[in-house]
Amino acid sequence: MNEHLLSMHDLTAGDVTKILDTAGSFREVGSRVIKKVPALRGRTVVNLFLENSTRTRISFELAAKRLSADVINFSAGGSSVAKGESLKDTALTLQAMGADAIVVRHSSSGSPLQLTRWVDAHVLNAGDGTHEHPTQALLDLYTMREKHGRLDGLRVAIVGDVLHSRVARSLSIGLVTVGAEVTLVGPPTLIPPEASAWGVQVSYDLDGLIPKLDVCYMLRVQRERQRLEYFPSMREYARLFGLTSERAAMLPETALIMHPGPMNRGVEIDSDVADQPASVIEEQVTNGIAIRMALLYLLLGGTGAGEAA
Repeated sequence: MNEHLLSMHDLTAGDVTKILDTAGSFREVGSRVIKKVPALRGRTVVNLFLENSTRTRISFELAAKRLSADVINFSAGGSSVAKGESLKDTALTLQAMGADAIVVRHSSSGSPLQLTRWVDAHVLNAGDGTHEHPTQALLDLYTMREKHGRLDGLRVAIVGDVLHSRVARSLSIGLVTVGAEVTLVGPPTLIPPEASAWGVQVSYDLDGLIPKLDVCYMLRVQRERQRLEYFPSMREYARLFGLTSERAAMLPETALIMHPGPMNRGVEIDSDVADQPASVIEEQVTNGIAIRMALLYLLLGGTGAGEAA
């Protein structure tokens, strides 16, 4: 692995396998009475979240604490950032405090890369603008492999607001890297023009794909990032691209229903569909802790699954 994790482009298929195998070793730590291992005792992990987050921030905090690291949670609202401090000055402050790893979420694409130029710590991208969210992609890959037993050849549809989704970019890159067949589905206005360069297929017909899928991955409609009207109405979007009960019934028996959260129930996914046995949305959250434990462990000097847990 590289010194940092900024993008799924940083990882080879071998790297992905190593991360997933290491996460598997850490998965059982969460079922212990004492949910802790001493792997990163004495190390300091800073969660630098300058954009709102629930799942990712808590997941990284739990992951670091289960590895016995010292954890500092840093948010814009209660810090000097609210007084106008720049990202560079914040980074230099963390550097002076001896941070070993910095997990950063920022609304500007490219912020994690810029951070690596100012600090010696290992930097993990927890989501930057509309660029990428590699740890979400890795936990999704882990979930798919756990349920299907493989990744190579899986038929995956990523459905919805691809244009504004950093998850869609990272997951597409990751799936292509491990040999899966990926199709992006959504309104033409929400499919990036450069999408074909990611090594994926593009379709505007969800109903035609549904019966052939191993994984149906639904994306949230990100109205907070949209500056224009990309479709006539939410009702129209749900009719054409939402995972309704009728569409879910057309999925193969072994197909998975996935969503990175938070969900807009009744828009991209019906409420009863989100709670079906085929839905592994809650398992994605659980697997996220193991994946982030594996990444912190490997970046801070661990050798892999053999000694992980």
